[in-house]
Amino acid sequence: MPRTDTRTGGRPATTGVIAGQGVLSVGNPAIPTADGFRWVRLTDVARLESGHTPSRSKPEYWNGYVPWVGIRDATGNHGRVIFKTRQWITDEGLANSSARLLPAGTVCLSRTASVGYVVAMGVPMATSQDFVNWVCGPEISSTYLRYLFLAEQETVRRFAHGSTHQTVYFPEAKAFHVCLPERREQEAIAEVLGALDDRIAHNERISGTTNELARAVMEELWFKGDVTSLTRADTVVPHDWRRTTLGALCATGGGAIQTGPFGSQLHASDYVEVGIPSVMPQNIGDNQIAEDGIARIAAADAERLSKYLLAEGDIVYSRRGDVKRRALVRKYEAGWLCGTGCLRVRVGTATEPLFMSYYLGEPEIQEWIAQHAVGATMPNLNTSILGEVPVVLPANNEMRQVNERLSGLDATAAHLQHENRTLADLRDTLLPQLLSGKLRVKDAVRTVEEVV
Repeated sequence: MPRTDTRTGGRPATTGVIAGQGVLSVGNPAIPTADGFRWVRLTDVARLESGHTPSRSKPEYWNGYVPWVGIRDATGNHGRVIFKTRQWITDEGLANSSARLLPAGTVCLSRTASVGYVVAMGVPMATSQDFVNWVCGPEISSTYLRYLFLAEQETVRRFAHGSTHQTVYFPEAKAFHVCLPERREQEAIAEVLGALDDRIAHNERISGTTNELARAVMEELWFKGDVTSLTRADTVVPHDWRRTTLGALCATGGGAIQTGPFGSQLHASDYVEVGIPSVMPQNIGDNQIAEDGIARIAAADAERLSKYLLAEGDIVYSRRGDVKRRALVRKYEAGWLCGTGCLRVRVGTATEPLFMSYYLGEPEIQEWIAQHAVGATMPNLNTSILGEVPVVLPANNEMRQVNERLSGLDATAAHLQHENRTLADLRDTLLPQLLSGKLRVKDAVRTVEEVV
């Protein structure tokens, strides 16, 4: 049977105080609160639970029906409610480990390696030992606690220790204090913030549909041309089509950090809060650049590194790790820097940037790139590999027709992405003000109603 009792073990709660940025602290910071708010020890209103990883040497413990939350689930879904995980364990794995099946609504905060990421369980799940998990009682809303941890991510990282791997240890977690209003106020705050997140999720679903339609447009092209493979050299293509390589059509280059000449290297001290965005691998999604958490450089550094600035229609690749990821640079992203760990493809006049971006997103092409990447432990991509990517180029009139059909779908996706950035910025602005009581719900509602 799965264990359901709390067994975090180890040392008792620390007696020291580490003040946070606003509404989270180790120990009671005794900071004055807004009317109706109070500092509460989190373990007084929520049950602290740990997690565990069943033995990897026991295949019968894995690929079952119990969702198991790992670090990648948290980093990939930060701030969200999740209903599925990358890995699943069996009832046997649950029974023969220290993992526990936790109820829906449990708030999971990553405490090792990638510290400070938060998700909530949409269904009962287990987690790895990389989390401190909170099963909320009647005095605290799990949705409110999720938003609180989301707002205090940097604070959580300040609580971590370790020279090699940063970790938030259980004595600190047991001493967490949170600044809370009454439960009714918590739910009202969560409802305001949730309205923004619901709109973001709605936009993401529509964007996902437009991407599926775009893939269908590409599939229709290959079907009409009776093209059975994009990568096999012996595949027959129509007489007015041609086979070539990405390097023959486009210029490829690296980001400023890896390939810049002496004197053009960037260091941690070069990054600023307000400046020109520098695109890193973590900012590259499915044909889009995510501005969330993007690094920035000063204008003077951008001028010095001008040869690495992105132009509209460029395609940016992740250089290492998930080398299948690429993003098309939109008009409002022109002038950003191709930064650490990225490669740039500058599309020539023989093809269209939009068509080429969707072509590079074809599953067969993505698999070709992944298979040709170098590196035993972590795949690495370079300009030589990109230059050899096989390209099947249709006749100009057919490519233009496909590009026109893709253009409308892509414009919709780009608009939704831009709107989601605005919504996320508003949410992140309201978040600390509402959680601290500096802004009251009735005042925030009017602002939210104007955009949702």
